Amino acid sequence: MKTSLGPIQYCWPKEKVVEFYEAVAQSNVPLVYLGETVCSRRRELKFSDYLALARMLKAAGKEVVLSTLTLIEAQSEFLELKKQVENGEFTIEANDVGAIYLAKEQGIPFVCGPCINSYNAATLKKFASWGMQRFVMPLELSKTWLTQVLEDLTPRQVEVEVFGHGYMPLAHSARCFTARHKGLTKDKCQTICIENPEGLLVQTQEDQPLLRLNGIQTQSANYMDLCDQQTQMQALGVDYFRISPSSLASIALADELPAKSASHDRQCNGYWHQLPGLTLS
Repeated sequence: MKTSLGPIQYCWPKEKVVEFYEAVAQSNVPLVYLGETVCSRRRELKFSDYLALARMLKAAGKEVVLSTLTLIEAQSEFLELKKQVENGEFTIEANDVGAIYLAKEQGIPFVCGPCINSYNAATLKKFASWGMQRFVMPLELSKTWLTQVLEDLTPRQVEVEVFGHGYMPLAHSARCFTARHKGLTKDKCQTICIENPEGLLVQTQEDQPLLRLNGIQTQSANYMDLCDQQTQMQALGVDYFRISPSSLASIALADELPAKSASHDRQCNGYWHQLPGLTLS
């Protein structure tokens, strides 16, 4: 089983993103996803910037995948999506069914991202017939589900990736909760989410961490940590263990796998064990 680095989910300054991927190029991580997956109003990096980073990582020996937006709301976003799908150099990670449609129409292979509702073998077989090479298991599903679906996919013709470490993307909305919290409208948000490089923590009235606001995306307050499940994943036939980056430390963690991550009071692994997501089993 190999390690992958998922796309950066947060709005970081361009300089920090470039620094991050320059460090990734020097790492041992074999598979890297990059691209804006949350909000098209985040314009720190343009598509040409991501292409330049992808080429730099490819030159460093990495397999590179361009990740698409999770929620397509406007014609301008669809045109940008077409540009990504038709880039001619790199595989895409489809995070919206519209991206799957475009890839199918163009006969271009793709990766099915974790936010696509691929909940059964019939759906995965259909996507595979359209060109899917690998799928990332939806985060709310379990080891039991994965065991069954892999049996149903036998003989298997696609790779499997599991989101193993990082803050989980739980939902995407047409509204921007970060802008609203700051007293701004979505159309005049001033890209205020750049002030919260790991999202904005939301707590209950009892001061317990509950969620994390990241623009139009809602994340888990606790980070998913399945590092101690790697042996079981490998036995199941999982091909890639995904680290979702939140800082430069994510690169070091990816380099150290299959070592276990350090203990932390904000870990969770409930979905994997068919328990509430915030649970640490």
